[in-house]
Amino acid sequence: QKCLHALKMHQPAGYREGITSFLFTDDQTIQQLNAEWRGKDKATNVLSFPTGDFPSLPGQPILLGDIVFAYGVCAGEAAEKHISVADHLCHLIVHGLLHLMGYDHVHEEQAEKMEALEIDLLSYLSIENPYNMDKCP
Repeated sequence: QKCLHALKMHQPAGYREGITSFLFTDDQTIQQLNAEWRGKDKATNVLSFPTGDFPSLPGQPILLGDIVFAYGVCAGEAAEKHISVADHLCHLIVHGLLHLMGYDHVHEEQAEKMEALEIDLLSYLSIENPYNMDKCP
């Protein structure tokens, strides 16, 4: 809830209120999703699936998309970084929601913009810069 509040308070470009589903799953399931949708046959910490231009009903909230988290990967990364799972998960929620808003990190310039926004949003929540540690999402 804190993560969503930070986004609402800062309203980055592309910000829109809407409905997002969160799925917390195991590493094997996210590996299968990653292989199917991204062609990468490995477990990852988070995947975002934006709905794109899916129309919403008049007067109803828009559907932003789905975010899937792998608990094992997330817990392992948090342990490696010596941070709480809650703080790491908050970072991944922000990261996933930014993807649903159109942000990406495929190219260097995009990555720098997205990381700077993540750092700003997380600092608002008193969470340390996750990019001062080993790269994660």
